[in-house]
This record gives sequence, structure tokens and C-alpha cells, in this order.
Amino acid sequence: GMGELHLEILVDRLLREFKVEANVGTPQVAYTEAITKRVEKVDVKFVRQSGGRGQYGHVVINVEPNEPGKGYHFENKIVGGVIPREYIQPVNEGIQEALKNGVIAGYPIEDVRVELVFGSYHDVDSSEIAFKVAGSMAIQDGCKKASPVLMEPMMNVEVVVPEEYLGDVMGDINSRRGNIDKMDQRKDAHVLNATVPLSKMFGYATDLRSITQGRAVFHMEFSNFKEVPSSVKEEIVEQVHGKAS
Repeated sequence: GMGELHLEILVDRLLREFKVEANVGTPQVAYTEAITKRVEKVDVKFVRQSGGRGQYGHVVINVEPNEPGKGYHFENKIVGGVIPREYIQPVNEGIQEALKNGVIAGYPIEDVRVELVFGSYHDVDSSEIAFKVAGSMAIQDGCKKASPVLMEPMMNVEVVVPEEYLGDVMGDINSRRGNIDKMDQRKDAHVLNATVPLSKMFGYATDLRSITQGRAVFHMEFSNFKEVPSSVKEEIVEQVHGKAS
């Protein structure tokens, strides 16, 4: 849809005209996770022994935040063949797969740098699978120690509103955890620029119409990701765990 009103009309038509039993819910916010400090020498051994050939993979990694927006970076710093070349890529793959499910609420962990610095292998028991699992376990352990945070998408919101409704609109934005960045005058209206969490913007079109009797307009676009306040983080984690159970 082209906006909430557009979607509301389409849903109404599905229910009323086409008699479709549509399951309608609030849109889901794409949260992410991030780490905030460097952790060195995360040492993990994956060992399984159950009759016949076992499994053995041993890795030591350093983990640190990458620059925002730079994504994932893996650097192989193994020297002297302590981990054979054919096991390096499986370690990398295990790390990347684990980063898809974060350590706080299962959201993807973004912007991470990893250095593979040491490890060991077994002539018989080592395998690509064993090193993939070891890489996965190591990055999960490292991210837990690297002071992880939950990140939420923030929106740049511009509202054009008549003078008599300005106070109500500002109060409403503040109630949505919004931050008013600047205000300008445009002819006989005020232009209000704010940064608001996406999670608090659902239903805004309807609420703004109600507050201003349909005399205000707004536009919003993605700004950046920002750390979620701790009190809000607890709510999100509870919701995620509630759905999982």
C-alpha cells in the first residue's frame, strides 16, 4: 500500500466486498542488534565423541563493532597452519549464520568485525561441520561479552500544521518518544521536523487527522538506527519470548 489509509481501505474491501477472512495485525518493526565493545581471545572448542569418528573444531576469535553501515567483515589471521585452509571458510560461514539470530532478542546482529587468530584441529575428528559449529558458538559467546544492544529504526517526520493545533501535535510527538529537531514558519502554518521511533508511528495518519480535524499533513522517511532505551528493550524482549513460547 501507499500508506496506512490506503491499506485500511484495501483491508475493508477484502473483508466487506470479497468476504475474505483476513488476519490483520500491526506491522512488525525490523529491529537489529549491535555490539559496543571489542572482545579478544574468545576461545571455543567443539568436541563430540560418540563411538567411531568424533567431531573436533577449535577456534579463537577477536570480535569488535564495525563502523555503522559497514556490515560484516571477517579477517583470517591464522599463521603456521594451526587451522588447515579448508576449515577457514566453514568458520566464516558458521559465524555469519549465527549473526542472523542475535543474543538479546534474536534479531540480526549488524556491523561486526571478526578476526580468526588461533585454533587447533584433529587429524581424524576435524571436519568442515565441526569448524562451522565452533565458529557459530564462538561468535555467540563473543557477542554476549561485547555489551550487545538492541537497535530500532528511527524516522524523520515532517508535519505541516496550523498554529491552533501546534501544541497538541508537539505533545503527541513527545508521547511517541519523539524528539523535535526544529520548527519553521511556512505561510500561515508551522513546519515541525522530528525524529520518532518507527514503532511509535503506526496509526499516526489517523491520530493526526483526529487531533487537527484533518488540517495537518505529514511525511516521513527512514533516518537511522538508534539504541533502544533499556525500559523499552525489556518490553520488546518479553514480547519476542512470549511469541516463542
